[in-house]
Amino acid sequence: MAETRLAFKAGRAFRRGNTNFVDADLTKGAILLQNGEDGLLHFIWKNRSTSEIEEDLILFPGDATFAKVEQSAWGRTYVLKFSSSNQRHFFWMQDADPSRDEEFVGNVNRLLADPSIVPIWYSEGYNPNSQATAPSTSAESQAPSGHGQATPEELARIRSIVSTLGAGGSGGQAAQQPTVEISLMDVLTPANLRPLFATRPELAHALFPHLPPDLPSPPTVETLERVVTSPQFRTAVRNLDMALRTGLLGGLVRTLGLPEEAGTGVEPFLRALQDQAQGEEGDGGDHMDTD
Repeated sequence: MAETRLAFKAGRAFRRGNTNFVDADLTKGAILLQNGEDGLLHFIWKNRSTSEIEEDLILFPGDATFAKVEQSAWGRTYVLKFSSSNQRHFFWMQDADPSRDEEFVGNVNRLLADPSIVPIWYSEGYNPNSQATAPSTSAESQAPSGHGQATPEELARIRSIVSTLGAGGSGGQAAQQPTVEISLMDVLTPANLRPLFATRPELAHALFPHLPPDLPSPPTVETLERVVTSPQFRTAVRNLDMALRTGLLGGLVRTLGLPEEAGTGVEPFLRALQDQAQGEEGDGGDHMDTD
């Protein structure tokens, strides 16, 4: 199965005739870097409106670079160029927030040089090009495709976390902050997961088949706690967060029993989990008051 290493919103741009000018295509799209089933790195451009893959380039280590077009009037146009040919493929960043462009470009080039590396992401609130702090919204680089193997019990526990967070605190007041963007990194934290493991020890057995095979056996709550505090778990959560922000996971979330719109962003994903959890509780689970 193909493994998505990196994904971010980007459109294509095309050279104007035989000139050195390029014109942006306004079609909504995304760039994905995947380790394909053939063992090679694929640079993919996907149409976010149709979910169709319209460009799939096979890249060999060290053969391509992804660089800013310095002559670009607005500064967010990039070119994928090859050392082995004169090919040029132009793209423009479509995320409204430019603060993470450097992160994405740096990770693209690291993967182009070595497809086995783990992308490097800035810590939350850090931007080396700005003195202002802005919340980092995601990052990752294991495969979002790996999340498709979650069991119904595993998903139910995550939904329970989301429902608990939504029911606690000051009710609807938290939702009155439009400037705060929801991140999975703020939801799937050790502080939130440990109490769940403590009150639901049966989770160890439910989740164990989906954890790395080299973990000690039999499964225990202590093992789960070690997993959720590991850098690998944090990376996986950030991967899923980033993939959701591309809006391209409609097909994947359907395999998890969620509506397709749940794959269009982090907030729709969490809301879909919460709605499903509430539906299951109505069928016989513990009642939980919600706004």
